[in-house]
Amino acid sequence: MTAKGTFDTAGWDAKPPFDDRDGVTLGLVTMSKTFHGDLTGTSVVTMMVATTPVEDSRSYVALERIEGSLDGRSGSFVVQHNAVSDAGEQSLRISVVPDSATGELRGLRGEMDVIIAPDGGHSYTFDYRLSAPGS
Repeated sequence: MTAKGTFDTAGWDAKPPFDDRDGVTLGLVTMSKTFHGDLTGTSVVTMMVATTPVEDSRSYVALERIEGSLDGRSGSFVVQHNAVSDAGEQSLRISVVPDSATGELRGLRGEMDVIIAPDGGHSYTFDYRLSAPGS
């Protein structure tokens, strides 16, 4: 199944870097999201960010707990982000953490794509399936 919609971000809270050497900085950021469309609800994202002296080369890893409703089923689930920008060439993988879903979403598996429009708007496409927990 595929869910689509938009989301808003808020509260970019960057902590002071926990490691900063030779132009490479490691930091921690938290933010929140509000989802609209087939997935409705809110989330909190906690990410570790690495920046380098090359402006377009950086990465982040994150965990995000999403609470709300997916195509009418309520519950929560966790997704893991792995993002890299290599001199501007970007890759992003957002996957459901297996067996992290609760409520009517138990057994959720899937991957989410995020699209950032030229005007800065955010949208998502979430390809998912529901199966028995633990399978």
